[in-house]
This record gives sequence, structure tokens and C-alpha cells, in this order.
Amino acid sequence: MDSDKLQLLLVEDDIDLATAVIDYFELENIQCDHATNGLSGFNLITTNNYDVVILDLNMPKMNGLEVCEKLRSQGIDVPILMLTAKDTLDDKLQGFSKGADDYLVKPFAMEELIVRVQVLSRRRSGQVKMLNVCGLELNAKQQTASRDGIPLKLSPISFKILETLILASPNPVSREKLVQSVWGDHQPDSNSLKVHMYNLRKSVDGKSDNDNTNTNKTKLIHTLVGHGFVLKNEQS
Repeated sequence: MDSDKLQLLLVEDDIDLATAVIDYFELENIQCDHATNGLSGFNLITTNNYDVVILDLNMPKMNGLEVCEKLRSQGIDVPILMLTAKDTLDDKLQGFSKGADDYLVKPFAMEELIVRVQVLSRRRSGQVKMLNVCGLELNAKQQTASRDGIPLKLSPISFKILETLILASPNPVSREKLVQSVWGDHQPDSNSLKVHMYNLRKSVDGKSDNDNTNTNKTKLIHTLVGHGFVLKNEQS
């Protein structure tokens, strides 16, 4: 991919419309991948970094609402523009409730599509509010967390660490990336991360790495020597 171009994904089963949109984007120096069904679109989104996703509402295999909801549940914050032939308030509200950032009703002018995409590309989506992985649920808006429905007591720093691990799950997060995500340019002292990880493990797993106390909880937070940390079910 050309890093100087906007990178878009169009998920649309109408081949004629998709071809016209992609050709127009090319004239505007915008690169656009294409998927003809929701499942293929979802797989492309989870394996590529797009600036904006243009998502048709009615598609085979997985409709636009299902794709949108699944992306947001996994913490993927790519801006989503929903395309629909329906222009009722209820339809738009339903789309927004599933995580869409903007709506465009068919038929539309290509110039308007370009403007909408350019606006969305300048920000990540604010629709990601709930994250749920391995029974851990985070409410980003309310800054609360629970495991299997039981509230967790977390400090603001511990919450941010857990949010970073969940967004990356099941991939590991290096110590350097974790420190940057949580503290930014204000580097903590050498023991801060160690102390917060200890407290986070006690809250989430009921124990730390060096704690042999019996517990019914499945361990979710793991230390990878030389790599950092990962949040995943130890049986997966």
C-alpha cells in the first residue's frame, strides 16, 4: 500500500456501484480495496489498517450491522461510513447504535462521498465504548470493568493497562509499547509498571505470576519473557 494515499475498504455486493466508486477514488488519488460480502470485509478489516471503511447495509454472509457490531466489540476503531438505500430515522439510529460513524443514502453524489470519507479519515471512531474479551468487559466511556459480570476494582492506570492488553489480544504487548500507551512521554519510575501489573493480576486473575494460591479463575494475563505481556485464555 502507498502510505501517502488514503487507504479505504469498500464492502459492497453491487459490482457496478463498487467499480464506479473505486474508479472515482483512483482519480482522486485514493486507494480502495473491495470486498463483495460482509464476512470477507470483516476479515480484511481485521488484517489491514484502513483509514475508513465504507460498509453497505444489506450484504450476503454478514450484513453491515453485524460487521459493524462485531468490529466494535473487538475494539477496532476504524471510522465506518454506512451505505443504505433506506432513509428512515430508525434505520440510521440502528446503524449508529451498532457503531457506524456516518450514513450515506443511495443514490449519492461521488463528490459527497469523497467529502464524507475525508472528514472521517481525520479521526478514529469514537464508537468503541464496550470491549469484551475472555469474559472481561470494559466500558471505555464509564471507565469500569468486570469479569464474568463481577465488577473489578481498578485504578485509572490499571484500567488503561487492561484496555491496552484487551485491544491487542490475543497478540502480546511489549513493555515499551505498554509504557508508551499508558504514560506517553512522561516515563514512570522503574517499578511503576511492575506494581501496577501485580495489582492488575490480583484484580483480574485473583493472583500474580508468582502466586500459587488456588483460585477458580482461569489465568488471563501472562508474562512473556523477553516480549512483554499478553491477555488470553491460557487454554487457547
